[in-house]
Amino acid sequence: MTPEERERGERLGLLLRAARGERSMVEVAASAGISAETLRKIETGRAPTPAFFTVAALAVALELSMDEVARACALVPV
Repeated sequence: MTPEERERGERLGLLLRAARGERSMVEVAASAGISAETLRKIETGRAPTPAFFTVAALAVALELSMDEVARACALVPV
């Protein structure tokens, strides 16, 4: 894994944690159809390159557009 991939994963984790707010990991994960452990790994950067459909499901569950996700994860400001 490259440093850029790690950084992108950290940015994704920060975005998801912020969007989740006061909602529990279990609630958001269930809404997205993934396990709470998978969400925990993504939010903490331990899974910095999650599958596209996992990210898309989380975006829907958290009411984020894919544009917002892409901007937050871009290494170069979009």
